[in-house]
Amino acid sequence: MMDSLILEGKAWRYGRDIDTDAIIPARHLALKDPAELGAHCLEDLDPKFVRRVREGDFIVAEENFGSGSSREHAPLAIKGCGVSCVIAASFARIFYRNAINVGLPILECPQAVEDIGRGDRLRVNLEKGTVENLSTGNTFQAQPFPEFMREIISLGGLVQYVKKRLQSG
Repeated sequence: MMDSLILEGKAWRYGRDIDTDAIIPARHLALKDPAELGAHCLEDLDPKFVRRVREGDFIVAEENFGSGSSREHAPLAIKGCGVSCVIAASFARIFYRNAINVGLPILECPQAVEDIGRGDRLRVNLEKGTVENLSTGNTFQAQPFPEFMREIISLGGLVQYVKKRLQSG
């Protein structure tokens, strides 16, 4: 479960068309545990990423992040390595849905992506949809999620959300 709607961390900056095979190479798809998947996140694209990323950091990417397969392994790997949120100029539609399904916050904000450099410190308010680049002092507005989607993310994904709804009758 997400502790807060305010996230802070360092930006890990990548380009356009980062597909799901770059996020989690196919040779690791037999893994199911998010932490095990996270240990291999982006390993072919950025071999030092998993050793350097810290809990709460952000992946920032250009257009079409998460293109490729429809497997949920990619957002699970991102979540499993401790990334708190992905900010991109645009997302592949299936990745967008899978990220929400597994409780990984994502924000589409092309203006923020243009401003953010590798290593910049960021603060994101998921309720308001704001992306603050603490390194440059600039703030950007993304489309905030509706309340029910924030609840899905907060509970850790769609399965937990449905369980809660069924329990509350």
